[in-house]
Amino acid sequence: MFRILQRFSAPDVCNPWRAHDALDCSARAGAERLLRLQQHLDCRPQIVLVGEAAGYQGCRYSGIPFTSERLLLEGAIPRVACTGRLTHRPRPWSEPSASILWCTLHTLGVAERVVLWNAFPWHPHRSGTPHSNRRPTRTELACGQPLLRALLERFDGARPIAVGQVAHESLVRLLGESVPRLRHPAYGGAVEFARGLAVLVRGRARRAD
Repeated sequence: MFRILQRFSAPDVCNPWRAHDALDCSARAGAERLLRLQQHLDCRPQIVLVGEAAGYQGCRYSGIPFTSERLLLEGAIPRVACTGRLTHRPRPWSEPSASILWCTLHTLGVAERVVLWNAFPWHPHRSGTPHSNRRPTRTELACGQPLLRALLERFDGARPIAVGQVAHESLVRLLGESVPRLRHPAYGGAVEFARGLAVLVRGRARRAD
């Protein structure tokens, strides 16, 4: 799975686990991002939250979906050690959606029991503008399906939950069944996202009892 993740290449797409640019502090930044992703996935989760695609303020430099450089430096990400800056940017990268998501996970007490992924795990950007985000194409989303399937098989028993419409469509296409969908925390969706996730977490806890 990780080899496939590293090998992927396409126009106007950055592969965080093989890319290196002038902002990276380390010449081995791609390998270090892969290690952080492996650490993040080294658990037995109850929930798999699936987003749309890697973003330039988050996974592009951290290697973990919905996770920014700032959150890593703050020690907010379970299982993942970060001892210094990832980039030469004057301020560490900070992604609003990532901050909202991890704050919600910690507030609900489930941060240790959740793993994060994206329907298109790489970073799609506008042509000639690497520090931008764009919606992945249908062809790109199809490329992400085998890895999404492998991840769900690896964490068989964990509940997949979509964050946003694109992730929901990918999960339904793959699983052929009803999948819970949360409002994406971006663009004013923070409160609705947190409320929706709280309902799903509490519902699962009641079933476990």
